[in-house]
Formats: sequence, structure tokens, C-alpha cells
Amino acid sequence: MQQIRGQIVALLLQAVPTVLIVFLFYLILRSVFFGPLLRVMKERDLRTRGARKEAEEAQAAAAEKNRQYQEAMRQARTQLYAEQDAARRKLLEERAAQVKEARARAAEEVRVAKERVAKEMASARRDIETASVQLAAEIARRFSAAPPGPSRGAR
Repeated sequence: MQQIRGQIVALLLQAVPTVLIVFLFYLILRSVFFGPLLRVMKERDLRTRGARKEAEEAQAAAAEKNRQYQEAMRQARTQLYAEQDAARRKLLEERAAQVKEARARAAEEVRVAKERVAKEMASARRDIETASVQLAAEIARRFSAAPPGPSRGAR
């Protein structure tokens, strides 16, 4: 057992330079390779987080601009519809006024025509009455002036 212990101690003494070399290699790699690599990864992580934050802010700003645009479009549509409605109402009022005016003119023309027809009818009656009186007088005069005779009975 003594011999095994001696072999183990000799083995450990021989492994000390290897352990020291590995430890030294670890320290050199940590300062030269892993340190800068971890710094670069940390910086990249910070930049990524910053870029994500900027992207979220830009996305929020774009959403706000889109909302403002949609609101402006809604207001413009509302204003346009109101203007169209006002123009339509104005046209309807103008059309109603024109119809009213045309009806008034037509009623006036009808009234004037009725008066003219009534005057013409009254004039025609007077003419007929005058003519009938003259015609009756003429008939009476012819009957009284005509000699009685046989030709008269043949009629």
C-alpha cells in the first residue's frame, strides 16, 4: 500500500505542471478570448434591446399616425357628406321653387285664358243675340212684305 501511495504522490507531482499549464492557459484565454467575447455579446445584447425598443416606439408612432390619418379621413368624409347633403337640399329647394313658380305661371295663364274665353263667349252671345234680333226682324219683314200666293203654300 505504501508503494501505491508513492505512485499516487509521484503521479500528482507529475500532474502539477500540467494543471499549472491548464490553469495558466485558462487565465490567458479568459483575458484574451472570453473577456472580449463576453463584452461583444453584452454590447450586442444591449444594442438589440435598444433596437427593439426603437422599433416598438417607431411602431407605436406609426400606429398613432395611422389613427390620426383615419380620423382625418373620417372627418373629411363627414364634411364631404355634409357638403353634398347641403348641395342636394339646395337643389331640392331650387327645384321646389321652380315647380312652384311654374305652377303659379300655369295658374295665371289658365286664369287669363278662362277670362279671355269668358269674354269671347260673352261677345259671341251678344253677337248672336244681336244677329238673332236682326234675323227675326228680317224674317218678319220678309213674311209681311211677301205677297200671298200659291208658291208660298208649296213650301
